[in-house]
Amino acid sequence: MSFWDHLEALRGTLFRSVLSVVILSAIFLCIPKLLFQAVLWPTQADFLLYRLPGVDFSMSLVNIELSAQFFTYMKVAVLSGVVLAFPLIVWEIWKFIAPALYEKERQAVRKAFFLSSGLFYVGVAVGYFVVLPVCLMFFVNFSISDAIVNTISLSSYMSLFTSMVFLIGLLFEFPAVVLVLSSLGVLNRSMLRKGRKFAFVAVLILAALITPSDPFSMFVLAVPLYGLYEFSILLCRKEVAE
Repeated sequence: MSFWDHLEALRGTLFRSVLSVVILSAIFLCIPKLLFQAVLWPTQADFLLYRLPGVDFSMSLVNIELSAQFFTYMKVAVLSGVVLAFPLIVWEIWKFIAPALYEKERQAVRKAFFLSSGLFYVGVAVGYFVVLPVCLMFFVNFSISDAIVNTISLSSYMSLFTSMVFLIGLLFEFPAVVLVLSSLGVLNRSMLRKGRKFAFVAVLILAALITPSDPFSMFVLAVPLYGLYEFSILLCRKEVAE
């Protein structure tokens, strides 16, 4: 294929990916009540994690900006469209790059792409059902003085929601990347084992960047992220020769 043929193929890939996001986002725009029942469920007392023995938590949100509810509605619909369209986007990327790969490379990348969709949704679930509610309980119940009342704004909640759910989903793609690099001979199990101490520091830095950087929420996020690193070691092939 010529350069312009590749460019045309790339345009088709981008067009179909964006179109899938637009269509799914439009569907979510038509069901705002159902959409926000899911988005705001972690603030309700009947959320799954809060049903555990000894856990009694709920919170109220306030809106302090005139246009915040409208733009939140739009952003959540688009973000939900991206999350639901993720496997389609991955498939389009796979179709675009597959012709340029050798058979060995194609097999490795195919496995990683199919794995990536599952890992993404596992990350979204971990962020939504575990990390987000734990952080909410900590921040809402934390107080430096009885004279200060926590009043949580909608924009503040949505900022935490996005970072805890969507970004964690993306971070869970790490094992898929390792699988590709391992299959291509770039990485091996010994290299990852030797890099454990550096990975631990990197995980703490990532957790600090995503969370509000308090020790508790950093720990809650760092645990599954480091677990991903250990899982990546299991996926990585052994040394070819020692």
